[in-house]
Amino acid sequence: MRYSIIILLFLMVASCKSYNDNMIKIIFLHHSTGYNVWLGNTNKYVSKLTGKCDVKTHIIKHNRRNKTNYIIEEHFFPKSAPYGWNNYPYDYYNIWVRNSGTEPYLEEPTLEMLSSEYDVIIFKHCFPVSKISQDSGQPDINSPVKSLENYKLQYQALKNKMHQFPDNKFIIWTPAVNTSSLMSEDEAMRTKEFYNWIKNVWDEKGDNIFIWDFYNYETEGGLYLAEKNAKAPDNSHPNQAFAARIAPLFSKYIIDVIENRIE
Repeated sequence: MRYSIIILLFLMVASCKSYNDNMIKIIFLHHSTGYNVWLGNTNKYVSKLTGKCDVKTHIIKHNRRNKTNYIIEEHFFPKSAPYGWNNYPYDYYNIWVRNSGTEPYLEEPTLEMLSSEYDVIIFKHCFPVSKISQDSGQPDINSPVKSLENYKLQYQALKNKMHQFPDNKFIIWTPAVNTSSLMSEDEAMRTKEFYNWIKNVWDEKGDNIFIWDFYNYETEGGLYLAEKNAKAPDNSHPNQAFAARIAPLFSKYIIDVIENRIE
């Protein structure tokens, strides 16, 4: 009897170790648009009380069906203070490239810190990223000005930085956009150009960076956030119906990246 108990305990410990060895930790960095998709059809107050949300629920169900151990969490990044509520190409570049290292920058984790804690790092920009100014002809990688010439330099630097962490996988959303009442046609066209550049030039097949095409879901082939997907004509946040439809697609994409079904 004594030996049977010892063997049983050994098997339980071995099983737990194997489960933990197979753990994949995922972090989703976002602001309000990403949070809406994270929640999906879950009420935000229910989520705060229970920890439940549509994206996490889909991944938990996948774990149960397939005996995987994918653990996902989310953070608002950067926080409103001390860094400021800005998550555009300049800001990721500023925190992760320009101020890289093993210590936080203005209380925000660097890529060195995140890559040591998480296997998959997901990040995005909120819809003001689409308020793109005309190029000046003097691109400046260290400028927060939203222009294509600056975005491209900052994205190239970010790609080079992410390639320094080949054991991690990165998922970046294509840009969120505004409704037609909140951006000009010129801004919409520049956002489309940025989107096409990300997809067709910046992206490298076979590397550790993956593109989730949020722009295409939002615009449905147009230039603006489709009216039926927006909270209101003057509110560029995705509405709950859209978020509920998109959340399982986002969850599936994360799983497909982890399980090597996406190039």
